[in-house]
Amino acid sequence: MTHAIETKLTELGLTLPDAPAPAANYVPYTRSGRTLYVSGQISQRPDGLVTGKLGDTMSAEEGAEAAKLCALSLLAQVKAACDGDLSRLTRCLKLTGFVNSTPDFTDQPKVINGASDLLGEVLGAAGPHARSAVSAASLPMGVAVEIEGIFELEE
Repeated sequence: MTHAIETKLTELGLTLPDAPAPAANYVPYTRSGRTLYVSGQISQRPDGLVTGKLGDTMSAEEGAEAAKLCALSLLAQVKAACDGDLSRLTRCLKLTGFVNSTPDFTDQPKVINGASDLLGEVLGAAGPHARSAVSAASLPMGVAVEIEGIFELEE
């Protein structure tokens, strides 16, 4: 599956970032049996954080782009947890997305679709997942989006 995932990323013109280091007192992921829990990944590009508040300084479309960046960081963490072998990833089980948004912004699902759509496109049949998309009054360092994930791995 590594070949398929890496090939699809290349076809889409995407590359995985280095797995981001934790910004506080936590680990980037934990594993229990076949289940991998990946800590929340914030919206960031190589040149810095993607900050803003949906419904104020950012549109839902811009938020969806930020969510895609979170999905790439999630995959980078999965790759790190699998010692670089993405073929061990068998399925995305669940995403929980947090959107830095105004009280009247109600398009959180459209924002988190950026991550869900990307994972579906990259992982194919292993991509569909359960999901929550919720508003947050603020997020760490003012980022627009944070997403955590639960994945299934081979034994």
